[in-house]
Amino acid sequence: PTSEGAFLYFLTNDLHFGPEFLGRVRLVTEVAALVGVWGYQTYLRNVPIKSILFWTSIISTPLGLSSLLLITHANRAIGIPDGAFVFGDDVALTILGRIAFLPTLVLAARICPAGMEAVLFATLMSIFNGASILGTEIGAALTKFLGVTETNFDNLALLNVVCNLSSLYPLLLLGWLDDVGGSKSEQELEQMDNNNNNNNNTN
Repeated sequence: PTSEGAFLYFLTNDLHFGPEFLGRVRLVTEVAALVGVWGYQTYLRNVPIKSILFWTSIISTPLGLSSLLLITHANRAIGIPDGAFVFGDDVALTILGRIAFLPTLVLAARICPAGMEAVLFATLMSIFNGASILGTEIGAALTKFLGVTETNFDNLALLNVVCNLSSLYPLLLLGWLDDVGGSKSEQELEQMDNNNNNNNNTN
């Protein structure tokens, strides 16, 4: 589940951020996504995929919980302006999200039968979009259950905690990736595939 809808109300109605500021945040996060792609391609292609997924999940959880500082306005007490905090938090989470997403595509490409690439990619994107919609709907239900509205943010902190901690449950399923090479890095998988292709050509 996600608390993005309620958090947007908090940004606009409590912190009084306008469309221009939110647009700048969106622009910066898109740039951060490109930084995440560059970071993965440059530094993480030789890291086991399971390790990447594990550590991005572990690191992103406390980063997501750092929004509690903004919700409680504790960031002001330690001298961090609201705007700067929003920028820093969103940039870090976007970079981690992109780094976690790319290994998923690597594994999907590896198990894809020849000639089915377009179908697999379309299916994968449908699953991601469907999961996003489901997460939004569950988040909306939690928002209503906790009584968070566009003017009442008393339980927004609790909503944030629930949504962020729930992002850890996929870690229980990481063991399933062993069957498709999840314990190896992208470079190792490429080397294995090249060796298999060479053996097939030889035969």
